[in-house]
Amino acid sequence: MATSNDTREFNSGLLSFLEQSPTPFHAVAMLQTALKNAGFLELNEQDAWTLQAEGRYYLTRNDSSLIAFSVGAQPPVEKGVRIVGAHTDSPCLKVKPNADIHRHGYHQLGLEVYGGVLLNPWFDRDLSLAGRVSYRQKNGSVINRLLNFKRPMGSIPSLAIHLDRDVNSQRSINSQTDLPMLLALGDAQESTSFRELLAAQIAVEHGDSDVEDVLAYEISLFDTQAPSVLGARDEFIASARLDNLLSCYAGLRALLAAEGSATKVLVCNDHEEVGSVSTAGANGPMLRDCLRRICGGDEDFVRSMQKSMLVSADNAHGIHPNFAEKHDSQHGPVLNKGVVIKINANQRYASNSVTEACFRECARQADTPLQSFVVRSDMACGSTIGPITAAELGVPTIDVGVPTFAMHSIREFAGSRDACDLATILETFYSRS
Repeated sequence: MATSNDTREFNSGLLSFLEQSPTPFHAVAMLQTALKNAGFLELNEQDAWTLQAEGRYYLTRNDSSLIAFSVGAQPPVEKGVRIVGAHTDSPCLKVKPNADIHRHGYHQLGLEVYGGVLLNPWFDRDLSLAGRVSYRQKNGSVINRLLNFKRPMGSIPSLAIHLDRDVNSQRSINSQTDLPMLLALGDAQESTSFRELLAAQIAVEHGDSDVEDVLAYEISLFDTQAPSVLGARDEFIASARLDNLLSCYAGLRALLAAEGSATKVLVCNDHEEVGSVSTAGANGPMLRDCLRRICGGDEDFVRSMQKSMLVSADNAHGIHPNFAEKHDSQHGPVLNKGVVIKINANQRYASNSVTEACFRECARQADTPLQSFVVRSDMACGSTIGPITAAELGVPTIDVGVPTFAMHSIREFAGSRDACDLATILETFYSRS
């Protein structure tokens, strides 16, 4: 079991990772840096690969999904592959292509909803902008850059209660009309366009003042409030994007610390929050293509998968003391009481008795507690990359996660011990013979 010092050190790294990863692009860049510093070599999917036993490698796709792996001393066809999966994206608000709106002397940005966002908490926040920009330089070169404005750039102010007396009992949000972000004062002639703002930021962050035209962008809003440890005894952590960057970070730490002779893989996919159907999502070919190359071909890939296991790590719903009736009374995970095994009879989670037994044994060896979650029988159940990846690969899979409050809010809430416990179990899973 992790000590209190272990937990504090882990959480320090986790909160730093969360703060520096406002978008999936930035999260993958952070993961890349950590892997490079640990001696992992970057692979290009366009190249032929020559993998060495006990070599350590990583690759990215779309700058927003990443696979890192350590080749085992024994081949996958003999030992199988230990796989941990998570996702890099979180529900958020994204800037539309033609974003500039000028009304009543104000400059606003039109926004699009990404994923199942809990919208109310986005109002009255200090919001900034981050993402990827593609632009043409004056010499004709097309460049892709990551941007992070960091400082507050605007807000979505609430309507005063005096003008909406029923707001506390009947509040509804129209995502088209209620969400444009207030960016600046000024009409179209007075204000700087959003694309001009991006060009200026490129010069600030990358020293490139040779921008001729901003061609395209994928820019998200994010809350500038820093992640924190809180509670009377530092029992909790609060941050944006705990779902699911917490699991990405736990998987990274486990991979870097793991031992054992089996091949170990960490996959962090984008686009889980919108169904995973993309070239970089779990319902695309990225992981399957990579594993086929690691295993040495189709025949060995199929044989290897039947000796392998995937742990799909994605946050779980902790039992909320104000809304306990939303949980099955026998399956209400409590923060800091252990990682959660997620089970669903209708295969919304991929856990089965065999994979559950294996994960429970890993937790026993790691001296870490576990809990179980089953959704109420009269409520719909969400899903994860677990069933999608299991179906794509034919690999035995379990769904687990850290219990969390306010999932899909702009600021989520979890226990300060659970993430470190997850990393400890994942390390044991990677290292098992």
